[in-house]
Amino acid sequence: MIHLKTLHEVNQIEYSSKMVAEILQLCYEYIKPGVATLELEEIADKYCLDKNVRPSFKGYMGFPHSICVCINDEVVHGFPSKRIIQEGDIVSVDCGIERNGYYSDAAFTKIVGDVSYRIRKLVETTEKCLYKGISKATHYNRLHDISSAIEDSAAEQMFSVVKEYTGHGVGFAVHESPTVPNYVGKGINYILKVGMVIAIEPMLMCGNSGIGVESNGWIVKTTDGKPAAHFEHSIVILEDGPRILTKL
Repeated sequence: MIHLKTLHEVNQIEYSSKMVAEILQLCYEYIKPGVATLELEEIADKYCLDKNVRPSFKGYMGFPHSICVCINDEVVHGFPSKRIIQEGDIVSVDCGIERNGYYSDAAFTKIVGDVSYRIRKLVETTEKCLYKGISKATHYNRLHDISSAIEDSAAEQMFSVVKEYTGHGVGFAVHESPTVPNYVGKGINYILKVGMVIAIEPMLMCGNSGIGVESNGWIVKTTDGKPAAHFEHSIVILEDGPRILTKL
């Protein structure tokens, strides 16, 4: 069931969303060679404690951390750890919080130092796919208009989209209906309506051999060891078009 949000509810979700954006901005600025990814979680935890909000990922379906941090060939659900960020890495951070029963979700990928042209293009294209998808999130368009925009933009640069993980509704829970795929598949092609709040999150890979889940049951990696990138915004569909909620 898709929950359309009232203006009051959208405002509350946006309040939560701005906090996620602030956490991600702090993490983005902190990432550099020599930093352990666990330090990023410490930043998020301190922020949540100071603001009296809850990191919504922690404990969700058993996930043990407040944020997800992925490096290079890790796609999603990476664990913050003592692993040190190196020159030439690409680092993705995914964060969600809950404030007074309202949820938000966003992610970015940062290039650390010098990388190859192809890896830089991967990150740039993934972010471009996000905004292409958002541009199609308009009243009376359909869900697959978002999916098609992402898939087509990725294909133009010869990158593969991750099909096993998708965007989703958000606002009253970490994940809600509808599922928002990054490709046109067989899912329900819902009509987009005013009041829908969704998280659009393209995940692209340099290779096309697929993904696998590590033995811990969470960390998703490319099977060929090639890098992946991930960007995400929570948005609301309004009469005059989409509005990004997780943006400062």
